[in-house]
Amino acid sequence: MSGRLPLAGFRIGVTAARKAEEQVALLERRGARVDWAPVLSLDPNHVDDTALRAATERVLAAPIDMFLATTGIGMKAWFAAAESWGLLDPMLEALGAAEILARGPKSVGALRARGLRELWSPESEEFDDVLEHLRGRDLSGRRIVVQEHGQSLSMVAHALRRQGATVETVTVYRVASAPDPTPVFALVDLVADSELDAVTFTAAPAVSAFMEAAASVGRRDDVISAFQADVVACCVGPVTAAAFELWGVPTVFPERSRTAAMVKFLETELPSRRAGLSLELVGGHTLLLHGTDVILDGVEVRLSPAPSAVLQALVANPGHVVSRQALLATLPSGTAGSEHAVEMAVARLRAALGTRSVQTVVKRGYRIAVEP
Repeated sequence: MSGRLPLAGFRIGVTAARKAEEQVALLERRGARVDWAPVLSLDPNHVDDTALRAATERVLAAPIDMFLATTGIGMKAWFAAAESWGLLDPMLEALGAAEILARGPKSVGALRARGLRELWSPESEEFDDVLEHLRGRDLSGRRIVVQEHGQSLSMVAHALRRQGATVETVTVYRVASAPDPTPVFALVDLVADSELDAVTFTAAPAVSAFMEAAASVGRRDDVISAFQADVVACCVGPVTAAAFELWGVPTVFPERSRTAAMVKFLETELPSRRAGLSLELVGGHTLLLHGTDVILDGVEVRLSPAPSAVLQALVANPGHVVSRQALLATLPSGTAGSEHAVEMAVARLRAALGTRSVQTVVKRGYRIAVEP
């Protein structure tokens, strides 16, 4: 019927704490029923002033060869703190003499506002791509400072040390969970029972906090199964989506990492899923998925559980790469827990849909081969 709101009849969970009212209003104006449960504190970015000052003084004690900036809010908080201690000028001088890499536009903006220029920043806004940019470089003897983004980047520091660098990590702030977990537990139950059509996530720490809440009430496996089957995990961008890879949860996200773009994305994503997903594969084949039914060129295809799980993970974001580890986590319990099991499932999926249906992306994983 004409005039029907695009999200009418859909029930969507919102996990954001900051700017949640704006997101809820955008969804409700489009007809959605919204369940809001902030998983992080409304003021999540706790700065330990004493610890930060000590870290800053350590950073300034020797020349910096390279600086990795990860968040705009973190850089702004660090600059403001340094200014209050009378250390801003030496900090800007030290960072200005270094090779600066910034994870995304927000950190770039915070740097430029203080007169600093980044040498390089990835288009993806993913920190993994910053590491990829550095991989293979001889970092022997280089002193690298890494600004953490609310969660520990100790593994990043270890990776850079293996390349020969001396690494200092600076914890500007730590993310705190919501003080009252009751609404979060209720949202966990709604996801686990497949009562929601989608849940939105706007920060990687929110994903971690939500999955920790699910584990604490014994429902993490139910939540993972629901996300893999019926409930859409919709993230604001690839950085947030990457936080779900650990559990093998398929995600969707818009091209632009913005809340309004995410809501707009759901306008088409959810109705298309309810109607059945149709994909044009390479080679001129049409793949239709409706619930658990898989139809290729008008003929039903029967898949065993493992290749079916792989297919569901790949079509959640057609054309995008899903890592082997993420696919392994989607396989049914009882499947051999190795990447060989993923390779076997992919082989069976190719046998059912055609050898060109799933593309291997070297050292990264697999993707469903759709027509551009």
